[in-house]
Formats: sequence, C-alpha cells, structure tokens
Amino acid sequence: MKAKIFLLPALILSVVVILTACQKENGNGKDYTNEISTHSDDQSRFASETDATANDADIVLETTSTFSGRGEQTQSLICDASVAFDTMSNPRTFTITYNGTNCIGNRTRTGTVIISMAQGIRWKNAGAAITITFQNLRVTRLSDNKSITINGSQTHTNQSGGLLINLVALGSITHTVTSSNMSVTFDDGTQRSWQVAKQRVFTYNNGVVITSTGTHSDGTLDGIAEWGINRFGNAFTTSAFMPIVVRQDCSFRITSGEVRHNTQFVNSSAKFGLDSNGNPTTCPGTGNYYMKITWTGAGGNTYSTILPY
Repeated sequence: MKAKIFLLPALILSVVVILTACQKENGNGKDYTNEISTHSDDQSRFASETDATANDADIVLETTSTFSGRGEQTQSLICDASVAFDTMSNPRTFTITYNGTNCIGNRTRTGTVIISMAQGIRWKNAGAAITITFQNLRVTRLSDNKSITINGSQTHTNQSGGLLINLVALGSITHTVTSSNMSVTFDDGTQRSWQVAKQRVFTYNNGVVITSTGTHSDGTLDGIAEWGINRFGNAFTTSAFMPIVVRQDCSFRITSGEVRHNTQFVNSSAKFGLDSNGNPTTCPGTGNYYMKITWTGAGGNTYSTILPY
C-alpha cells in the first residue's frame, strides 16, 4: 500500500511534465496576448501611415502638370507639410516635409518623404512608376503618445493608368505597391525590416474609396500584403482575408476588412470597422473605430480583444 501511495505523486508529476512539454511544443504554453495585440496594432499603423503618405503623393502628382501630364497646374496643400520641387533633375523629385498635426488632429508627423519619377514619364499613363523614399518619418499617435518611425522606399505603379481627378468617369484606377527594404522603429526602440506587396483599387462612392489586397504568395499562402519580423523577433505574414477598405467620406480611415497574421507560434485575425462592442458600425465621425483581434490559445480555446485605431 505504501508503495502505491508513493507512486501516485510520481505518476501525477510525470503527467504534468508531459502535458507541459506538449503545450510548449505546440506553442500553447505561452500567453501570446501581448504579442498578438501589439503586432496587430503595429501592422495596422504601418499600413495606414504608408498609405496616407501615398495619398499625399497622389495629391501633389495630380495637381502638378509636370508630373501628372494634365494641361493645367493648381496649388494644393497638405495640412501638416510643405512641398519642394526639383523638376530639372533626372529623375524629377518633389520632397514632402512633415511638420505638425494632421487635418483631423489625431496624430503628428515629422520627417521627409521624397517622391521621384523619371523624366518623360507622366503619372496618368498606364505603367507609370514612382519611388517613394521615407526618411525618418516619425508618426506619433496623440491618444497614447506612441510612435513609429519609417525608413526605406516603395515603388508605386499606376497599373491601369488614369488620374483620380477623372475617377468618376473612369470607374476605377489600380495602383500596385512593392517594397523589399522598409525599416520600422517602434516606440520600445526595436527596429525591424518589413516587405510589402499589395494592390490598391480606387473607386468612387460619395468620395474616393480605396480597396487594398495583398499580392504576394509564399507557396502555401496567397494574398500576403506585408511580411518580415515583428518587434518580438518572430517572423510573420499578414494577408488580407477580406479586402481593407478606406473611405474619403470617413477622413480616409479603414472602414471595413479583415487581415490574418501568421507566425510560427500562433495565428490571429484582426477585423476592422467596428464599435467598442465589436459590432460593425458606420463612420464614427471624430470618434474611434475599433478592431477585434481573435486567436486560438492553449487547449484550443478562442480568445479575443478589442482595440481602438
């Protein structure tokens, strides 16, 4: 009887050790809540801020006849920046210098972005390409004073041709975006290299509507828009499960869509365009949209959290 009594604790200990080892082996022994929510926020901000800069570049391209090929030239302002031109060099360039708070007052931007285009190219023509080079573009979110700093370059191609000034008549315009050398520095000081491959389709519905999807494939997963190493040192891919939609009539914010983040340890999804309860909502005016992040943890349990953006 004593032998049996002594064997019972040993048996229990062995089962616990085996179960714990299995959990760690499956990547379920660790609480990934912080990594998942932080990375989802990082990726959303990176994508939104690089797209916002591309929108600013479009404004300057389309209102400057030297670059656009329009027969007129107008002056257009970006709320928190000044623009300087060099149209004599090859490639021609214009430099956007950010210096303050954006139009809706939810973030500040500092740093410069240089847009370059070869001589003889007009942005209205199908296949026209520009290079957008980020030089210490630091974006600070005023709600929590967190920032990201972006460096590197992207190639934007006007795949379909056409100018946004003619969008209503054209029906749609398609741009592609690629990059292999984007550097992102986060507010905790970590620096990572990210890659980008996506398509942006512009349509009109009470203003410009931009629908983004990923165009990269790794052989097992299609629709990847960004990939690299997150701030926690883990490799990731982000794919658009449902196209990401940005609307002009909601201050160029993400109004709907869903992305999926894959890492070697855990997969998660982030759904956009929600209220604080996680339900789809219309444009909240000056208030926050929310994203609902969902993942599967230890024991196959599903977890979720809701964050403003």
